Amino acid sequence: MSVLSQIQLAFYGDDFTGSTDALEFACRAGARAVLFIEPPDASVLARFPGIDVIGVAGKTRSLDPAEMEEVLTEAFGKLKDFHPRHIHYKVCSTFDSSPSVGSIGRVMDVGSQVFSSPLIPVLGGTPSLGRYCVFGNLFARMGIGSNGAIYRLDRHPSMTKHPVTPADESDLRLHIQKQTIKRLALIDMVQMQKPVTEWHHAIQGEEAVLIDAAEEQQLGKIGEWLDAQVIDNTPLFSIGSSAVEVALGTVWNKRENIESAQKWSEPGKATPLLVVSGSCSPVTAVQINWAIENGFEAIVLDAATVCNDGVSASIQEKINDILKSRKNVLVHTGSKDGANLSSQKLGTALGRMAREAVEESKIKRVVIAGGDTSSYAARAMQIEAVEMIAPLVAGAPLCKAYSVNPAINGLEVNFKGGQVGAADYFGVLRDGRMMNNE
Repeated sequence: MSVLSQIQLAFYGDDFTGSTDALEFACRAGARAVLFIEPPDASVLARFPGIDVIGVAGKTRSLDPAEMEEVLTEAFGKLKDFHPRHIHYKVCSTFDSSPSVGSIGRVMDVGSQVFSSPLIPVLGGTPSLGRYCVFGNLFARMGIGSNGAIYRLDRHPSMTKHPVTPADESDLRLHIQKQTIKRLALIDMVQMQKPVTEWHHAIQGEEAVLIDAAEEQQLGKIGEWLDAQVIDNTPLFSIGSSAVEVALGTVWNKRENIESAQKWSEPGKATPLLVVSGSCSPVTAVQINWAIENGFEAIVLDAATVCNDGVSASIQEKINDILKSRKNVLVHTGSKDGANLSSQKLGTALGRMAREAVEESKIKRVVIAGGDTSSYAARAMQIEAVEMIAPLVAGAPLCKAYSVNPAINGLEVNFKGGQVGAADYFGVLRDGRMMNNE
């Protein structure tokens, strides 16, 4: 991608796994994109010349609305100072949130104040990840990158059992309006067939608008409409999944003479591989079983004990010794029996454990599974920024880490949300093979 006169996009992700998802699709469009743990200043950004997309991997998915408002007011202000054409708040593709945790409505309120946005677009579906928004209702495939069945969100076998924000409403307008006084208009599948110049008829003066998306080719038209909403070089603030990056990427490819990235080199095998899972998703549970059946050494941690006391020295030593013997290790917290434990405490403990394992065993690649805990784990690992290496599985790319810690700097890292991947996911990451992402 050639260097453009303006940063095209700055996005803020509600957790680390979702942020790497947005990073992937920006890179697929041909952009040079870097994902930071904290909003960078100009001196940090100067280390990455030719950058087109700035990402920030936040942790707001696990915060209450008051904490979110404090964090986002500062972060949005810093991103605004870079004068990007678009600013995107990246949410999970299943819109994980509630009035008390990870409130998307509160994001909408803060964004409208910081950016003086007359209209906030909310993009509902992500077809490439098996997320389909039809007449405002969200449907989701069981397992991103798998051949699982598709369910309406409020009947999804996994999302309805989420330990923090269980899905109980598939209509995204009703879901978000429980979290804000703003009302959402809808550009539905019928309206979408009309020219984008006529879409304003569906908005009817509302402050936000939800946009259906059920087919990949619709995202090009949506991208054209989004870019047309930028007025007088004032950034357009939008909310949604990585479909926003896909939609805007079509605009960059068409208007800026930017070539999308079509080929990626396979990174190859990394043995031993360390997998650390704080996820209690049924999708991840299947992947854990596959790994155990295929030679991974499994170590089960008691999540409550880890939250209170961290990972014990004896268990840490066991993990380090297994890795030094060149065996693949899977450390996981089991089902957690439905306990609503602190994502911060659990993620921080798991991240510290992973950091020490890398320092002691000098391994090449680490996988972190679990959306709610991932942001804290990344911080505890002393990761400052990441760039994508290759899109091994859609929605969870393999990345290169930047860190002041020499053991972590250059480490290959993969952050996987609970809904991502087929049964052999950890085998794919171990072998470093592409999964139809060329």
